[in-house]
Amino acid sequence: MSTPLYDELDYDRMVNWPKRLTYELPWIEQQLAAIGARRVLDVACGSGQHAIALMQRGYEVTGVDLSSGMIERAKANAATAGVAGRFVIGSFGELASQVGGAFDALLCLGNSLPHVLTNQALQATLSDFHAVLNPRGLLLVQSRNFDAVLTQQARWMPPQAHSEAGHEWLFLRFYDFQPDGTLGFNVVMLQRDQGGTWQQRVRETTLRPWRYDELVNAVTKAGFAHVQRYGDMAGAPFDHTSSANLIVVARAAI
Repeated sequence: MSTPLYDELDYDRMVNWPKRLTYELPWIEQQLAAIGARRVLDVACGSGQHAIALMQRGYEVTGVDLSSGMIERAKANAATAGVAGRFVIGSFGELASQVGGAFDALLCLGNSLPHVLTNQALQATLSDFHAVLNPRGLLLVQSRNFDAVLTQQARWMPPQAHSEAGHEWLFLRFYDFQPDGTLGFNVVMLQRDQGGTWQQRVRETTLRPWRYDELVNAVTKAGFAHVQRYGDMAGAPFDHTSSANLIVVARAAI
Protein backbone atom coordinates (compact mmCIF):
# COMPACT_ATOMS: atom_id res chain seq x y z
CA MET A 1 0.00 0.00 0.00
CA SER A 2 1.36 3.41 -0.92
CA THR A 3 1.99 5.94 1.86
CA PRO A 4 4.13 8.60 0.14
CA LEU A 5 5.80 10.23 3.16
CA TYR A 6 6.86 6.96 4.77
CA ASP A 7 7.59 5.06 1.57
CA GLU A 8 10.13 7.77 0.73
CA LEU A 9 11.41 8.55 4.24
CA ASP A 10 14.95 7.28 4.87
CA TYR A 11 14.07 6.39 8.44
CA ASP A 12 17.27 4.48 9.12
CA ARG A 13 19.35 7.57 8.35
CA MET A 14 16.99 10.05 10.01
CA VAL A 15 17.17 8.24 13.37
CA ASN A 16 20.34 7.41 15.29
CA TRP A 17 19.17 3.86 15.97
CA PRO A 18 22.10 2.62 18.09
CA LYS A 19 21.64 5.57 20.45
CA ARG A 20 17.85 5.32 20.52
CA LEU A 21 17.74 1.57 21.12
CA THR A 22 20.40 1.75 23.84
CA TYR A 23 18.20 4.29 25.60
CA GLU A 24 14.76 2.74 25.07
CA LEU A 25 15.21 -1.04 25.11
CA PRO A 26 16.06 -1.52 28.80
CA TRP A 27 12.78 0.05 29.90
CA ILE A 28 10.76 -1.70 27.17
CA GLU A 29 12.21 -5.04 28.26
CA GLN A 30 11.44 -4.20 31.87
CA GLN A 31 7.78 -3.76 30.92
CA LEU A 32 7.77 -7.01 28.93
CA ALA A 33 9.48 -8.94 31.73
CA ALA A 34 6.90 -7.73 34.25
CA ILE A 35 4.25 -9.87 32.51
CA GLY A 36 6.53 -12.61 31.18
CA ALA A 37 5.85 -11.56 27.59
CA ARG A 38 7.27 -13.64 24.73
CA ARG A 39 4.97 -12.91 21.76
CA VAL A 40 5.10 -9.22 20.82
CA LEU A 41 3.25 -7.25 18.15
CA ASP A 42 5.04 -4.08 16.98
CA VAL A 43 2.37 -1.93 15.33
CA ALA A 44 3.56 0.81 12.93
CA CYS A 45 6.96 -0.88 13.09
CA GLY A 46 8.59 1.32 10.45
CA SER A 47 11.87 -0.12 9.26
CA GLY A 48 11.70 -2.77 11.98
CA GLN A 49 14.50 -1.64 14.26
CA HIS A 50 12.67 -2.17 17.58
CA ALA A 51 11.25 -5.48 16.39
CA ILE A 52 14.63 -6.75 15.21
CA ALA A 53 16.35 -5.74 18.46
CA LEU A 54 13.71 -7.68 20.42
CA MET A 55 14.04 -10.69 18.09
CA GLN A 56 17.77 -10.69 18.82
CA ARG A 57 16.90 -10.89 22.52
CA GLY A 58 14.74 -13.97 22.03
CA TYR A 59 11.24 -12.52 21.65
CA GLU A 60 8.84 -13.77 18.99
CA VAL A 61 7.93 -10.52 17.24
CA THR A 62 5.54 -9.64 14.44
CA GLY A 63 5.98 -6.22 12.87
CA VAL A 64 3.12 -4.56 11.01
CA ASP A 65 3.03 -1.27 9.11
CA LEU A 66 0.74 0.40 6.59
CA SER A 67 3.68 1.43 4.39
CA SER A 68 4.77 -1.28 1.95
CA GLY A 69 8.08 0.57 1.58
CA MET A 70 8.75 0.39 5.31
CA ILE A 71 7.85 -3.30 5.43
CA GLU A 72 10.29 -4.06 2.61
CA ARG A 73 13.02 -2.21 4.49
CA ALA A 74 12.16 -4.05 7.70
CA LYS A 75 12.49 -7.41 5.93
CA ALA A 76 15.85 -6.36 4.47
CA ASN A 77 17.06 -5.12 7.87
CA ALA A 78 16.01 -8.40 9.50
CA ALA A 79 17.90 -10.39 6.85
CA THR A 80 21.00 -8.27 7.41
CA ALA A 81 20.70 -8.81 11.16
CA GLY A 82 20.33 -12.53 10.66
CA VAL A 83 16.93 -12.90 12.34
CA ALA A 84 13.81 -14.57 11.01
CA GLY A 85 11.27 -11.80 11.37
CA ARG A 86 7.62 -11.72 10.40
CA PHE A 87 6.67 -8.39 8.83
CA VAL A 88 3.17 -7.75 7.50
CA ILE A 89 1.47 -4.86 5.70
CA GLY A 90 -1.46 -3.93 7.88
CA SER A 91 -3.48 -1.01 9.16
CA PHE A 92 -4.88 0.32 12.40
CA GLY A 93 -8.26 -1.16 13.26
CA GLU A 94 -7.78 -4.32 11.17
CA LEU A 95 -5.02 -6.15 13.03
CA ALA A 96 -7.19 -9.00 14.30
CA SER A 97 -7.94 -10.07 10.72
CA GLN A 98 -4.49 -9.28 9.33
CA VAL A 99 -2.08 -10.72 11.91
CA GLY A 100 -4.22 -12.81 14.27
CA GLY A 101 -4.10 -12.60 18.05
CA ALA A 102 -2.85 -14.11 21.31
CA PHE A 103 -0.01 -11.62 21.67
CA ASP A 104 1.42 -10.99 25.12
CA ALA A 105 2.28 -7.37 24.35
CA LEU A 106 1.57 -4.72 21.75
CA LEU A 107 3.95 -1.84 21.12
CA CYS A 108 2.90 1.27 19.19
CA LEU A 109 5.97 3.50 19.18
CA GLY A 110 7.33 6.55 17.40
CA ASN A 111 4.31 8.88 17.57
CA SER A 112 2.31 6.56 15.31
CA LEU A 113 -1.14 6.68 16.94
CA PRO A 114 -1.70 10.36 15.97
CA HIS A 115 -2.11 9.13 12.38
CA VAL A 116 -5.58 8.05 13.57
CA LEU A 117 -7.64 11.17 12.88
CA THR A 118 -11.10 10.78 14.44
CA ASN A 119 -12.57 9.76 17.78
CA GLN A 120 -14.41 6.88 16.13
CA ALA A 121 -11.27 5.62 14.41
CA LEU A 122 -9.23 5.94 17.62
CA GLN A 123 -11.77 3.87 19.52
CA ALA A 124 -11.84 1.22 16.78
CA THR A 125 -8.03 1.14 16.75
CA LEU A 126 -7.70 0.67 20.49
CA SER A 127 -10.48 -1.94 20.58
CA ASP A 128 -8.58 -3.81 17.86
CA PHE A 129 -5.41 -3.55 19.97
CA HIS A 130 -7.33 -5.13 22.83
CA ALA A 131 -8.68 -7.89 20.58
CA VAL A 132 -5.23 -9.15 19.54
CA LEU A 133 -3.86 -9.29 23.09
CA ASN A 134 -4.07 -12.10 25.59
CA PRO A 135 -5.98 -11.37 28.81
CA ARG A 136 -3.88 -8.99 30.90
CA GLY A 137 -1.63 -8.43 27.88
CA LEU A 138 0.51 -5.30 27.81
CA LEU A 139 -0.19 -2.18 25.75
CA LEU A 140 2.65 0.34 25.38
CA VAL A 141 2.02 3.50 23.32
CA GLN A 142 4.59 6.22 22.70
CA SER A 143 3.36 9.60 21.50
CA ARG A 144 4.52 13.18 21.60
CA ASN A 145 3.17 15.21 24.51
CA PHE A 146 0.65 17.16 22.47
CA ASP A 147 -0.65 18.98 25.53
CA ALA A 148 2.68 20.83 25.57
CA VAL A 149 2.93 21.09 21.76
CA LEU A 150 -0.49 22.75 21.49
CA THR A 151 -0.05 25.01 24.51
CA GLN A 152 3.35 26.23 23.38
CA GLN A 153 2.53 26.13 19.64
CA ALA A 154 5.81 24.24 19.34
CA ARG A 155 6.13 24.01 15.58
CA TRP A 156 9.68 22.76 14.96
CA MET A 157 11.39 19.56 16.05
CA PRO A 158 15.17 19.17 16.36
CA PRO A 159 16.91 18.60 12.99
CA GLN A 160 18.46 15.20 12.33
CA ALA A 161 21.69 14.82 10.36
CA HIS A 162 23.59 11.84 8.99
CA SER A 163 26.78 11.40 6.97
CA GLU A 164 28.05 8.26 5.30
CA ALA A 165 30.70 7.50 2.68
CA GLY A 166 30.91 11.05 1.36
CA HIS A 167 27.14 11.66 1.43
CA GLU A 168 25.17 13.90 3.76
CA TRP A 169 21.53 13.88 4.81
CA LEU A 170 19.56 16.49 6.74
CA PHE A 171 15.99 16.03 7.96
CA LEU A 172 13.84 18.97 9.07
CA ARG A 173 10.43 18.36 10.67
CA PHE A 174 7.73 20.87 11.52
CA TYR A 175 3.99 21.19 12.12
CA ASP A 176 1.34 23.34 10.49
CA PHE A 177 -1.48 24.02 12.97
CA GLN A 178 -4.71 23.55 11.02
CA PRO A 179 -8.06 25.30 11.72
CA ASP A 180 -9.80 21.95 12.25
CA GLY A 181 -7.43 21.03 15.09
CA THR A 182 -5.27 18.61 13.10
CA LEU A 183 -1.58 19.07 12.35
CA GLY A 184 0.15 19.05 9.01
CA PHE A 185 3.33 17.08 9.69
CA ASN A 186 6.04 18.12 7.23
CA VAL A 187 9.39 16.47 6.59
CA VAL A 188 12.04 18.23 4.50
CA MET A 189 14.61 15.70 3.28
CA LEU A 190 17.92 17.18 2.07
CA GLN A 191 20.73 15.16 0.53
CA ARG A 192 24.04 16.00 -1.17
CA ASP A 193 27.23 14.35 -2.25
CA GLN A 194 30.44 15.68 -0.78
CA GLY A 195 30.98 19.19 -2.11
CA GLY A 196 27.81 19.05 -4.17
CA THR A 197 24.54 20.97 -4.03
CA TRP A 198 21.65 20.01 -1.81
CA GLN A 199 18.75 18.11 -3.36
CA GLN A 200 15.48 18.40 -1.49
CA ARG A 201 12.13 16.71 -1.18
CA VAL A 202 9.24 17.80 1.00
CA ARG A 203 6.48 15.44 2.09
CA GLU A 204 3.50 16.02 4.38
CA THR A 205 0.86 14.00 6.19
CA THR A 206 -1.93 14.78 8.64
CA LEU A 207 -1.85 14.01 12.37
CA ARG A 208 -4.41 14.30 15.16
CA PRO A 209 -2.69 15.70 18.28
CA TRP A 210 -4.34 13.49 20.91
CA ARG A 211 -4.12 15.06 24.35
CA TYR A 212 -3.43 13.00 27.46
CA ASP A 213 -7.04 12.97 28.70
CA GLU A 214 -8.38 12.00 25.27
CA LEU A 215 -5.95 9.13 24.86
CA VAL A 216 -6.33 7.74 28.37
CA ASN A 217 -10.14 7.92 28.20
CA ALA A 218 -10.13 6.07 24.88
CA VAL A 219 -7.72 3.42 26.19
CA THR A 220 -9.98 2.81 29.20
CA LYS A 221 -13.12 2.70 27.08
CA ALA A 222 -11.48 0.08 24.83
CA GLY A 223 -11.23 -2.30 27.79
CA PHE A 224 -7.78 -1.61 29.21
CA ALA A 225 -7.07 -1.23 32.90
CA HIS A 226 -4.19 -0.27 35.20
CA VAL A 227 -3.38 2.68 32.93
CA GLN A 228 -0.08 4.37 33.75
CA ARG A 229 1.58 7.38 32.19
CA TYR A 230 5.24 8.30 31.79
CA GLY A 231 7.17 11.20 30.28
CA ASP A 232 9.83 9.26 28.41
CA MET A 233 11.03 5.77 27.50
CA ALA A 234 13.07 5.56 30.69
CA GLY A 235 10.01 5.74 32.92
CA ALA A 236 10.22 9.37 34.07
CA PRO A 237 7.01 10.88 35.50
CA PHE A 238 4.73 12.55 32.98
CA ASP A 239 4.35 16.33 33.17
CA HIS A 240 1.82 17.70 30.69
CA THR A 241 3.61 21.06 30.60
CA SER A 242 7.18 19.90 30.00
CA SER A 243 7.53 16.22 29.07
CA ALA A 244 8.61 15.66 25.47
CA ASN A 245 6.68 12.41 25.23
CA LEU A 246 3.58 10.75 26.58
CA ILE A 247 4.03 7.03 27.23
CA VAL A 248 0.84 5.13 28.10
CA VAL A 249 1.14 1.64 29.57
CA ALA A 250 -1.96 -0.44 30.27
CA ARG A 251 -3.18 -4.02 30.62
CA ALA A 252 -5.94 -5.72 28.67
CA ALA A 253 -8.82 -6.35 31.02
CA ILE A 254 -10.43 -9.79 31.04
